[in-house]
Amino acid sequence: MVYDELIFVKLGLTAILGLVIGIERELKRKPVGMKTSLVISIVSCLLTIVSIESAYTFSGDPDVNITMDPLRLAAQIVSGIGFLGAGVILHKGNDTISGLTTAAIIWGAAGVGIAVGAGFFIEAILGVILIIISVEFLPVIFKWTGPARFREREIYLKVMLNDASKGKQILEALRQHHVKIDQIRLKDTRDHLHMIELHAAISSKSTVTELYEYIVALEHVAGAEIETR
Repeated sequence: MVYDELIFVKLGLTAILGLVIGIERELKRKPVGMKTSLVISIVSCLLTIVSIESAYTFSGDPDVNITMDPLRLAAQIVSGIGFLGAGVILHKGNDTISGLTTAAIIWGAAGVGIAVGAGFFIEAILGVILIIISVEFLPVIFKWTGPARFREREIYLKVMLNDASKGKQILEALRQHHVKIDQIRLKDTRDHLHMIELHAAISSKSTVTELYEYIVALEHVAGAEIETR
C-alpha cells in the first residue's frame, strides 16, 4: 500500500512540475505547450519507475543470475527525447534560428520526470524553480541592470531601394536612428529594385512600428520589412 502511494506521489508531483513548465511555454505561445510538457515529464517519470523496479524485481530470482542497471531504461530517455527537441528548432530563411530555448525545456521536462521517478523530489522541485527563474526573471533583471547588449532587441530588416547609389545614405540614416548593424547583404530583385538585408539591433525601448515609419519615409525607399527575433 505504501509502495502504491509512493508511485502516485511521484506521478502526481511530476505532473505538477510538468504543468508549471508547460504553462510558461503556453503563455509565450511556443510550439511545446502544457500538454506536451505534461506528457514528457509524466512518461519520463513512469519509465524511470519501471526501469528501477524491473532491475530489482527480475534480479530477485535465486535460480537465475540477472544483473540489470536500475537506470538503463531511464538513460535512453535523455537521448530519445532529442527527436522532439529537433522538431521545434527552426532555421528560417533569413539565417536565424529559433526554438533553442523550447528544445532545452523539453529536455529539462524529461530530466525532471527522471529525477522524480528516481526519488529525488527536492532536487526536481528546485530544478523547476531555477528553470522558471532562468527563462522568466533573469532576462528582465539583465534587461535593466545588465550590459547594453541585454537592453537591445535583434531584428531582421529588408529595405527596398529604387536607386542603388543611395544604399550608403540609407545605412547612415539607420545608424543615426540608433540602429546597430551587424550584417549586411545587398542584392537586386526581379522588380528592378535594390534590396538591403540587415541583421541589426535596436533599443528595447524603441518600437518596430516607429522604425518602420521612419524607414519608409526616407527618400528613395520603395518598401521595407521588419522581423523581430
